Amino acid sequence: MKSFNLKHSLLFLPAVLFMLLPLYGLLTAVLNSFGRHRGWTLDYYRQIFESNRFVTSLVFSLQTALIATLLSILIGIAFTRSFYPILEKMAPRVSVWIPMLFPHFVWGYMVILLLSETGVAAQLLTAAGWITDPQQFPILTRDPDGIGIIVTYVWKEVPLVILMLLPVYASIRPEYYALVDTLGGSAWNRITAVELPHLLPVLMETSLIIFSFTLSAYEVPALLGTTFPEMVSVLSYDWFYGSSWQKRPLAFAAMVSISLVLLVLSFIGYGYLNKARWRAMRGSRS
Repeated sequence: MKSFNLKHSLLFLPAVLFMLLPLYGLLTAVLNSFGRHRGWTLDYYRQIFESNRFVTSLVFSLQTALIATLLSILIGIAFTRSFYPILEKMAPRVSVWIPMLFPHFVWGYMVILLLSETGVAAQLLTAAGWITDPQQFPILTRDPDGIGIIVTYVWKEVPLVILMLLPVYASIRPEYYALVDTLGGSAWNRITAVELPHLLPVLMETSLIIFSFTLSAYEVPALLGTTFPEMVSVLSYDWFYGSSWQKRPLAFAAMVSISLVLLVLSFIGYGYLNKARWRAMRGSRS
């Protein structure tokens, strides 16, 4: 028995070793954000939250990440729900997942080529006579509303949503839908009574993944964003690699603050799912 437990414990060793590096990085960032080399202080957190540049950047980042996440989830649900019988075949499924093979900055360049003022879309509209000059094309990249950033992440993350939801839809038994129809339920009842209970845990997990990555990633906002407002990741990069070393603790404080936001959201999601699961278990026993 002891040998059995020891073998199972050793299986966690690679995961622990893998987590040592990010945990070390997080711990170092936290310590530096409190100014461990210059005396412990909360002054750096006070500075960033009193900075109009950081507050504007934080609001812009949260808004951009939230919109990109919601659009990715909604489009992914609609696509998977409509085409999952077709996606069970290998060729259509692989074609949908092709965008996942390329890094995010590749799709960022694709968005610039397609949607910039001199891009393919502007040239086609000019050739078709819909606009007289490519400069009349709306600004969709490097815009203050983050449209280019949102389009890039939606384009890239919808295949991830499909990847996560396809096994769930494939596992839902047709008898559940037949039962709703027999009881006179509508199409909305089919979604809320049959699909949503199966989808909710996966949707929360996928949403958190997309939101976390969008909020903290650097390459796409740096490529498609503006100098103001800017994503927190870009602002932190500027503070860290700028000419003034005194701003480096501000970069650590900014990214630690983002990490705390994501940690709180993770605990809220975990608590909600556990509460729903506990209610379901109590209902099944009563």
